[in-house]
Amino acid sequence: MFDATPAPDAALMQDLAFAAALRLCGQNPIILNCGTMILHRRILGIPVAMLPRAVPPADLSDQLRRAGLHRTPLILSPEQPCTLPRAVRLRGPQSFALLDLHGDTDIARAALHPKWRNQLKRAEAAGLRISHHQMSPDPDQPLLRLERAQARARRYANWPTNLTAAFAAAAPDQTRLFIAHDRGTPVAHMVFLRHGSRATYHIGHITSSGKAVCAHNLLLWQASRWLADQGHVTLDLGLLHAQTPGLNRFKLRTGAVIAQTSGTWLRWHPLARGHRP
Repeated sequence: MFDATPAPDAALMQDLAFAAALRLCGQNPIILNCGTMILHRRILGIPVAMLPRAVPPADLSDQLRRAGLHRTPLILSPEQPCTLPRAVRLRGPQSFALLDLHGDTDIARAALHPKWRNQLKRAEAAGLRISHHQMSPDPDQPLLRLERAQARARRYANWPTNLTAAFAAAAPDQTRLFIAHDRGTPVAHMVFLRHGSRATYHIGHITSSGKAVCAHNLLLWQASRWLADQGHVTLDLGLLHAQTPGLNRFKLRTGAVIAQTSGTWLRWHPLARGHRP
């Protein structure tokens, strides 16, 4: 709607490639003139606007009015803590793991937890072959079929696989699929999405034989080194959940730190009258 460009360190869901992927899926996100992207959803049949993973601009009210959204309920989920006047909190902050992509390999390796480093050494000694390339935009490719089955089995929510495929179609240079092969057989996958100076771990899969040789440690290590070489400075490893302590340890033992979002908030003009933060 407006000609704007997001900040070079914008979150994944504020990147123009994400907007392009949504359009390929038939959606119509709105880009405000400050570069912030607004999404449209229906919740219980009610149209709402969503501002994902972005700190709202100081003149948010004016920008919403220009976009014709000033009377539409707006759900905000800033990536980092910030002040949100005239908004009601729906959910508290969430924690996620953020890895500093050191350009110096020795420093990065020294930052690994000793147990994680030992698992990496085991994977390096296992004779695995690592390959990586742009991700195919085919929504029915084997990896996305595995992702659909894994999400159903483990009951977690991620992007619809057709949106992942659309992202690969809209921005092939911003996708990277890393694969670990054991004697010619793929045993683990990891997909990373690139956005400005940052990157995000997106989806992964591993077989029982891949787990036995710690293939995901080697994949994540080599991917982080490649991303650093490409000029990326941070890698978002995703949310930390109380229900998955083992996965949390895997992420944090890379040397990642715990960062927090600002939670989820609702801003709607009838609620704003007389409201004080």
